Amino acid sequence: MDTPLSTIAVVGLGTMGTGIAEVLARAGHEVIGIDTSDEAARRAVAALEAATARAVRRERITEEERSDVLARFRTFADLRAAAEAELVIEVVPESYEIKQQVFRELDAIVSPTAILATGTNALSVTRLAAESLHPERVLGLHFFNPAPAMKLVEVVSSVLTAPPAVEAVTALARSLGKEPVAVGDRPGFVADGLLFGYLNQAAAMYEASYASREDIDAAMKLGCGLPMGPLALLDLIGIDTARTVLEAMYAESRDRLHAPAPVLRQLSEAGLTGRKSGRGFYTYEGPGSKTVVPDALTPGDDGAAAAGRAVRSVGVAGSGTMASGIAEVFAKAGYDVVLAARGQEKADIAKGRIAKSLERSVTKGRLTAEARDAALARITAAGSLDAFADVDLAVEAVAEDLAVKQQLFGTMDKVCRPGAVLATTTSSLPVVAIARATSRPEDVIGMHFFNPAPAMKLVEVVRTVLTADDVHATVREVCGKVRKHPVDCGDRAGFIVNALLFPYLNNAIKMVEEHYATLDDIDAAMKLGGGYPMGPFELLDVVGLDVSLAIEKVLHSEFRDPGLAPAPLLEHLVAAGCLGRKTGRGFREYARR
Repeated sequence: MDTPLSTIAVVGLGTMGTGIAEVLARAGHEVIGIDTSDEAARRAVAALEAATARAVRRERITEEERSDVLARFRTFADLRAAAEAELVIEVVPESYEIKQQVFRELDAIVSPTAILATGTNALSVTRLAAESLHPERVLGLHFFNPAPAMKLVEVVSSVLTAPPAVEAVTALARSLGKEPVAVGDRPGFVADGLLFGYLNQAAAMYEASYASREDIDAAMKLGCGLPMGPLALLDLIGIDTARTVLEAMYAESRDRLHAPAPVLRQLSEAGLTGRKSGRGFYTYEGPGSKTVVPDALTPGDDGAAAAGRAVRSVGVAGSGTMASGIAEVFAKAGYDVVLAARGQEKADIAKGRIAKSLERSVTKGRLTAEARDAALARITAAGSLDAFADVDLAVEAVAEDLAVKQQLFGTMDKVCRPGAVLATTTSSLPVVAIARATSRPEDVIGMHFFNPAPAMKLVEVVRTVLTADDVHATVREVCGKVRKHPVDCGDRAGFIVNALLFPYLNNAIKMVEEHYATLDDIDAAMKLGGGYPMGPFELLDVVGLDVSLAIEKVLHSEFRDPGLAPAPLLEHLVAAGCLGRKTGRGFREYARR
């Protein structure tokens, strides 16, 4: 099976097959494109012509090189055209019957040494290989969409795959400028195995009317730095495709997190499959369009909404990084800020931290010296909560401990004037339990900033069943004035971001526990295949494994879903004191500062 793979056939010239063909042809391979649809073949040729024309305009290739690329791509309607190929990549619809028929026919057409690759992202490679006369030459070669741009390629081996075949396609992927990741045969492999569970939970969250589609998508983009929100991504992938992948994952795992949310079935069966049909979770200009247009669910200006309370001064309770960052946000926006800590010395240190942060902004040209001085002058450091007597909004940013927060809110209840809004920045605790520590739970609301507060645009606005309408309106208005994006959510564990993020992180840990993939491969898969700014293990070590475990426990306790139980490996690392970057060791080791 030692072959240069110079001639490669691509069976199925849809979006993915066309993209793979472009990558191969531009890398110098002879590409045989096969599709029973003449229209699909014409679109594939047109797409390659357009892509290479753009490359010429951008001076990435010459006109002569473009001509050579186009000459290397030939299209056919008959599978027998693959006879001369050393590698065949099928990218036909996600159906065992269709794919197995392709492999059976190829067995009688191609050379015994040719490699057969499936582009599936959901079906069992082993099952597909078992139907072939030569199962040892069948493997998975999973590109990501759009294939010319995405760097990740998952190379999937079954128990039947011969190592030389794996080595050959791995070398091919590297020669194409891709990053190959070796994985075993299980539904979703690495990237989709983690991604689709997260997408499914987002769909279920929307279906439960917990948050609007716009707020769910904005929360994950702004809170996690993702290129797309989960519901918009489902529309891009295709809701029917996502349902197929999840069905395959659930059939193997029997994990409720993989059981397709009913809304996916409802939309699929109604033909509302996403962008390709012109409507899915969102409505588009037309089939295939990426332009979202307003529909009946698009939020509008509600003239009947409650007016907020006036806020001129803000109290921030706490002395840590989060409290300092939030105080800086309010001061830069023009609010008078009282930063209260347990003792004057801690308060002064926290204000000093803000001064250093503002100075860095001046050095980087993001802030003028005058604005720095004005912001710092608006901050008063205080050694007790008594200084909150006249504030209009009090924001708590202390340790994530319910008893500590309840005690603090009991004190603020006594100190703060009637009508002041009391906000907690908790990321996982029940806001209503904090509110009940006061005599005015209607004035209490969640205002969850993200770290670092000066840089992160998202604030989760968490109203309880007791929160007054004008309190909710006040916080949304304040978010606008401090240039943050508020998203509304109810008072349940994890709110939006953590409720979607931490099960994904937990599932990544389980993959390592099961020896399915390495830390490095999983991190690479999610960065290169999912567009995540950090891999799950990089992120876990930054967040802190103890913090992550605490959030996982809260989620498991709230929803009682076995799939949300913290991975034992996470519990063991925390028990051993390996908490991530802050201790010098977590999933990886770090140099001590």
